[in-house]
Amino acid sequence: MERRTLLRAAVLGGSSAVLGGTLWRGAAYAAPAQPGTSPYGALGSPDANGIRLPAGFTSRVIARSGQTVPGTSYTWHNAPDGGACYTDGTGWIYVSNSEINPSGGASAVKFSSTGTVTGAYRILSGTRQNCAGGKTPWNTWLSCEEVSLGYVYETDPWGVNAAVQRPAMGRFKHEAAAADPVRKVVYLTEDETNGRFYRFVPTTWGSLASGTLQVMVAGSGTSGSFSWANVPDPDGSPTTTRTQVSGSKSFNGGEGCHYADDTVWFTTKGDNRVWQLNLTNNTYELAYDDSLVTSGTAPLTGVDNITGSASGDLFVAEDGGSMEICIITPADVVAPFLRIDGQSASEITGPAFSPDGTRLYFSSQRGTSGSSSGGITYEVRGPFRA
Repeated sequence: MERRTLLRAAVLGGSSAVLGGTLWRGAAYAAPAQPGTSPYGALGSPDANGIRLPAGFTSRVIARSGQTVPGTSYTWHNAPDGGACYTDGTGWIYVSNSEINPSGGASAVKFSSTGTVTGAYRILSGTRQNCAGGKTPWNTWLSCEEVSLGYVYETDPWGVNAAVQRPAMGRFKHEAAAADPVRKVVYLTEDETNGRFYRFVPTTWGSLASGTLQVMVAGSGTSGSFSWANVPDPDGSPTTTRTQVSGSKSFNGGEGCHYADDTVWFTTKGDNRVWQLNLTNNTYELAYDDSLVTSGTAPLTGVDNITGSASGDLFVAEDGGSMEICIITPADVVAPFLRIDGQSASEITGPAFSPDGTRLYFSSQRGTSGSSSGGITYEVRGPFRA
């Protein structure tokens, strides 16, 4: 699905044209997404869980940090963060990281075909501050350490196979990962004020044991062309990976990352932006920048984790006390999808859809207590657009 990508047929100079309902302007780049009316309508009053949702949607609590997951004997981890869903027979699994240091790690919850919780268990232990990550096409979970010289760990959502450290993917302050099965690479964000955007090219697709770490090279602007350059020393010592390649593009606090339809989106919290890389022509631009919002108050005030739905909508979790998940539609409208009341000392993390697209999972990392031991993991069910 096209989303403000570069006009491929011809650049129209300073004129504008309408292509497929999207306005193409200036040097073929459109303005970032603007506030508008959500396709799901206005948010209602808080429900029993304190969540404001559009009409037709409901929420439930799946797990709470420090407490046993209902229907199991497993105690849910503190500071739940990045997550993903996996098909499990007629049911599914939701995986969630733990952003605490030391310990960290990740856990999983199993659901039946009706959404009943049937199990919960640990899939990664003994790591540090596992923040975000990403799902692979071969159904493993990449759990990323958000610490200096951190690793990526490849884990088994079913908890059968032991987690494996993947040093070839680089040692730096990892945040999120997104697999691109077309180009057979994995994109990686770095949570530093001068972080970089990377891709890992495995020697063999389907195995992350070896390969080449590359960094994005581009100008200093907010749009243009880009290329990739090999990182000479992926272990990041003594020279950090982000400073090894001259001309590599700096990003202010890389966070979430999502791939779909020859496009990769990632967020930067330091400047509150959502970036878009158009992979068919190697160009980049802004999908959202709150400093450029021209029609009302900026609706995204703390970009963080990001995911997408089958309809092409992006769902962006907010950091910084706003406690919202906002939607960015393919028509470039940005609006709140849900809001949690009474948890301003927390942040929303780990948005991920069930395999059938009817349920959205996410966490409030610190809940009402404002501490890592107060995390709450939720499910929202309703008529999501197909």
